Amino acid sequence: MIAHNGELDSVDLAILAELQRDARLPNKDLADRLGVAPSTALERVRSLRRRGIVTGFRAVVDTARLGRPLQALLALRVRPHTEQLVDPLRTFVLGLPETITLFHVAGVEDFLVHVAVADADHLHRLALEKFLIRPEIVQLQTTLIFKTEHQPIQRPPEM
Repeated sequence: MIAHNGELDSVDLAILAELQRDARLPNKDLADRLGVAPSTALERVRSLRRRGIVTGFRAVVDTARLGRPLQALLALRVRPHTEQLVDPLRTFVLGLPETITLFHVAGVEDFLVHVAVADADHLHRLALEKFLIRPEIVQLQTTLIFKTEHQPIQRPPEM
């Protein structure tokens, strides 16, 4: 039974786990793994999408194989922190080919920018020639990423 109040039942959770392992899993194979009819699996996936729980299916790209093996987090402090400065900065950062993810955060820093670059010289040039020339960025701190690991299956909290 589909939970209509936004809660997920065991079939929904199983679908999420399977699709997070392999988003290209054919519906028939998904149904077989869950022990449900293909029409049930299809309707459940559609419901998860309608409810905004599944927001898309993406290819995961290895940036190292694109010639960008070095990753870093750039912590930016912006002043003044106003909408008039933040919106153009977001557009600028997301337009850079080195940007993987932009986080707007609370705390000492205002933004964390996850980047992938060719090497340390590329990272140095990116910081100096792209970020620090912008007058609203008053501080930049760089943290190199040695290894990235992801939780492979996202699920609701167990309370």
